[in-house]
Amino acid sequence: MNNLLITRQIKKAFINGKNTLSVLKDINLEIGEGEIVMIVGPSGAGKSTLLSVMGGLSRPTSGEILLNDINIYKLNDEKLAELRNKKMGFIFQFHHLLPELTALENVILPSLITGENKKVASEKAKKILISMGLGGRLLHRPSELSGGEQQRVAIARALINDPDIIFADEPTGNLDKQNSELINKIILDLNKNLKQTFVIVTHNEQLASYGNKIIHIEDGAIKNIVKRGGI
Repeated sequence: MNNLLITRQIKKAFINGKNTLSVLKDINLEIGEGEIVMIVGPSGAGKSTLLSVMGGLSRPTSGEILLNDINIYKLNDEKLAELRNKKMGFIFQFHHLLPELTALENVILPSLITGENKKVASEKAKKILISMGLGGRLLHRPSELSGGEQQRVAIARALINDPDIIFADEPTGNLDKQNSELINKIILDLNKNLKQTFVIVTHNEQLASYGNKIIHIEDGAIKNIVKRGGI
């Protein structure tokens, strides 16, 4: 298995006056193509910060992130944003859908930013949304969708540019048991059928159990890594 993403001695600290808070401490990871990697640990351990740094959303204090051998933090902000949009997808606990746009419009937006033809992007988005059981919700705005439906729209949006990797921060954290299980199934199906790589921060034990690799973070450092066989 080829490594898709590598972190080398990642440190992240926040400085407040004379005080320095070390949030990440020498994080070294290798994430292979087609893996589902789970990041677990207590609240405040640094899980979401690590995900943000790996996803190019927050520059580390020191260290390197390599995505397909590209050192992403050697890019300027414009090039980094371009790489994020083309090569990465993001799913958050709260969907961050634009309220004035329909489900279809929310999904095609990242594709339009890359310069894709609107008709082509729209047809692709429709196929993804239909595959997630949202064929009858294409023209609904987020306020007209349930929480589970909004999260499925967010997953479709993350997929629209065929990303190399999808980062998810508590993707089921705001959902009931039934919708959580549906989102879990969608993630597993995408991994199985499309070989989609996922890095997921979660407190959901059921979802965490599906990982090929489970990374336990405590106090900003890796406590241990549990590797499993195929799902």
